[in-house]
Amino acid sequence: MPKRLTDEEKHQIIHKLLDGEEIECISKEYGVTKVTINRNIKKLLGKAEFEIFSKRIKAINKLGKIKESKPAIHINKNEKKEDTNLKDEKFGNYDSFTELTPLYLDIDNEPQRDLTSIDIKSFDFPKIVYMIINKKIELETKALKDYPEWQFLSDNDLNRRTLEIFLDVNSAKKACHKDQKVIKVPNPEVFKLVAPILSTRGITRIISDDKLIAL
Repeated sequence: MPKRLTDEEKHQIIHKLLDGEEIECISKEYGVTKVTINRNIKKLLGKAEFEIFSKRIKAINKLGKIKESKPAIHINKNEKKEDTNLKDEKFGNYDSFTELTPLYLDIDNEPQRDLTSIDIKSFDFPKIVYMIINKKIELETKALKDYPEWQFLSDNDLNRRTLEIFLDVNSAKKACHKDQKVIKVPNPEVFKLVAPILSTRGITRIISDDKLIAL
């Protein structure tokens, strides 16, 4: 069963992200996935505030990468003294300053890589999984937007068709309706073989607990 974060832990994680810590490191520290972190923060902040928060984190991370890639500049004491005198002469005294409020803008206009999903080729399936099908022995698919825990994703992702697999039969039975039945998949690696076929049918994601697998 996935670990639940306390409200105190959620606030700690928010502060860590604002301090520039990588979400990968935070997820390892708290023993939860990046998806779980994003989902909990969105529930805590609300959709509108979460979007602002996400843009701010992107800006912070990008600024951190720029600083890391910037070469260090070394000057001797005489050069520093001449530089200081030049500033005082041309621009006046720097003892006072005005703090500018940061703009929460998404400064990265390039398409973002999908960091929430795992490529099916690199996903290690368990030995057995379970699926739900209808009485006509057809696969039951849903849109990703039908799962509340994934609502933080973009509208484009939320419209993707998905299959859901269950790690134990009891969980599958709880989600099964009267006009459906649970089937056993003894070799889940078969999903890797049929991934191209599923994609042609519009199915591009598989949900397994709190993991999102990309076909």
